[in-house]
Amino acid sequence: MTKKNYEAINETLITEQLSNGLNVFLLPKQELSKTFAIFSTNYGSIDHSFVPRNKQNAVTVPEGVAHFLEHKLFEKEDHDVFAEFSKQGASANAFTSFTKTAYLFTATNFIEQNVKTLLDFVQAPYFSDQSVEKEKGIIGQEITMYDDQPDWRVFMGTIQNLFHHHPVKVDIAGTIESIASITKEDLYECYETFYHPDNMTLFIAGNFDEKKMMELVKENQSVKEFPPSDEIKRIMPDEPNDVYKKETTINMPVSIPKCSVGIKGLVNETDSDAFLLNDLVESMILDFYFSEGGSFYQKLYKEGIIDNSFYFETNIEKGFGYAIIGGNTSKPEKFSNLIQEMLLSIKDKTISEAEFERMRKKQIGQLLRAMNSIEFIAKKYIHYHIMGIDFLEIIPRLQSLTYDEVSLFLKDWIQDEQLTTFIIKAE
Repeated sequence: MTKKNYEAINETLITEQLSNGLNVFLLPKQELSKTFAIFSTNYGSIDHSFVPRNKQNAVTVPEGVAHFLEHKLFEKEDHDVFAEFSKQGASANAFTSFTKTAYLFTATNFIEQNVKTLLDFVQAPYFSDQSVEKEKGIIGQEITMYDDQPDWRVFMGTIQNLFHHHPVKVDIAGTIESIASITKEDLYECYETFYHPDNMTLFIAGNFDEKKMMELVKENQSVKEFPPSDEIKRIMPDEPNDVYKKETTINMPVSIPKCSVGIKGLVNETDSDAFLLNDLVESMILDFYFSEGGSFYQKLYKEGIIDNSFYFETNIEKGFGYAIIGGNTSKPEKFSNLIQEMLLSIKDKTISEAEFERMRKKQIGQLLRAMNSIEFIAKKYIHYHIMGIDFLEIIPRLQSLTYDEVSLFLKDWIQDEQLTTFIIKAE
């Protein structure tokens, strides 16, 4: 067990990798009344082609298995996991993203018992043919519900325009057709491959004694048997740098059209510092040019091209990345043209050193405010840990960021072939 102090943010993190491979991170904060725990596996919706553990040949499972598996782990033969957490005063949940599946709870009492429940239910799968068939109907309704939501359609439509072959273009829940073919054997094979402790992370933050908590986790894991650790062989298709489609328009029952402009990221996943630099600078630049305080935002707002729904987001993961700028607009074509023109002109603009300092200080301030949330810290730590990056070192990295690094990044950031548009018009 090692303890690391982060003077820049006044935090102390206790870490240990257990003998079974599980990485455990403890962030004790006795001044809080609550505790948050998240048990995550490095396995998401994009991981549907892989070589199963202890096998030689690759398999491709139906799209949506990771999300399906998340649902099924809560269902046991003789009890309901949500009811168990509820009896112990905890609020439990789970989520599946493109790259990870996570199980979590928040509680103020019975923390040790809730941690045991979290570890035990995730590490004790139970799937039957009957329960799998029942779940197909439930998830099918969820897929249909999301298909009827314009905000989700514009998001996934933009992603599908950006990528030719990468499985990120497939909805996290899969499709009605793909989940229909899922079997309990698929679930067990994916579980045995990706839910081994050596592919998982436990992060607990809040009011607890770190020594007692680490002993609890060790004892819990020591009585469980797992096969020897083995490297997971994931199979991803080659993905071109250009976008799959430049523009798509669909019709839905919306009162105001929606438009989004997508930027396809070119990710350097072999160099963790280059990955982090890309992540930090892209967020800073988007905020500088497209936040409410900027002149470009004010121009679009005054001309009636955007309203308060305007947003921008960026997501960089291992192997892929994207940024999306969008919102409601009565002039979707003009919205798209102006956003793309601005993005393509950024490389020719000059940011002054004073503007760079303001950008950097704003980014640091936003991060420090967000770090008041233990949920934010835990989720972000797990996100960056996959790339070998210590999230709690990001503030010092931002402080050491130089004007030249940002200027160099901007020169090669965006080309026209990396941009796409997705529009939803009223029926």
